[in-house]
Amino acid sequence: MRPAWSIIFFTTMSGLGLGLAGWIVIGLLPLMTQQAVIGVGVVTLALIGAGLISSTFHLGHPERAWRALSQWRSSWLSREGVLAVIVMAGLAGWFAAGYSGTAVPIWANLLLLVLIYLTVYATSMIYASLKTVARWYHPLTPICYLMFAAAGGLLVTLAMLALLGLPITAALAQAGIVLMLSAWGVKFAWWRLAGMAKHAGSVESATGLGHLGTVRPLMPPHTEENYLQHEMGFVVARKHADKLRIFAIALGGVLPIIVLFVAPASAAALGFAVLSHVAGMFVERWLFFAEAKHVVTLYYEGAA
Repeated sequence: MRPAWSIIFFTTMSGLGLGLAGWIVIGLLPLMTQQAVIGVGVVTLALIGAGLISSTFHLGHPERAWRALSQWRSSWLSREGVLAVIVMAGLAGWFAAGYSGTAVPIWANLLLLVLIYLTVYATSMIYASLKTVARWYHPLTPICYLMFAAAGGLLVTLAMLALLGLPITAALAQAGIVLMLSAWGVKFAWWRLAGMAKHAGSVESATGLGHLGTVRPLMPPHTEENYLQHEMGFVVARKHADKLRIFAIALGGVLPIIVLFVAPASAAALGFAVLSHVAGMFVERWLFFAEAKHVVTLYYEGAA
């Protein structure tokens, strides 16, 4: 499918912001000054908000995006939007309480943590629920989203700890390494397993002529490219996909892990690690869309 940069930005940055928020609400990033509360709050809400706003740019009428919130009973897109609004309101209240010095009850922190990861899960299910895209319709798809949110969020949390001059223990750095390795390990498994997923349907089954043998259309469905071919018929060559996977792993996983090994307390090094991870995730998400094949491509010449 044709990758849309607005959606790539949305899934990457909102996941990073939500992952960061998750570590904050459980107390991993202590905010002891009002300036720290404001700074961290702005960064967290900006990451989530920028991602959500960018997602509307892919719509034909972005001004009508609010209408999607009304379909939460049947649409994962709508559920994700509703949950994101609730989470951002909850986080705003959480940071306001921190600014005023009010202690947030443990139950409220846990509830907000659950809502944060439910939002990430809902984002993943926008794609994982689509039976028409065999590559996405896999149980590892939401796990990938959740793991990358947690790993990326922890990396940003460590960078903020260093920036605020707060101590970073060896255990925290090791946790960051383990989580990053685990996230990419799940992604490796997804590439291996989801990459082999094939559509159950075929031209033979669609036409009911399979009993006669292989079915081949005599003429193409259209004389020129239409919307479906433009959006659903995008193909990335295997050799290019393999190279891009290497870039994604190197930038998104290897470099951040090296930084966590050699300079886990350096704000500059951790800031570089965050930028590298984001760049790697952009490549990973581009591939997520570019390698996906919609079942509609079966009707067009060259479909697999």
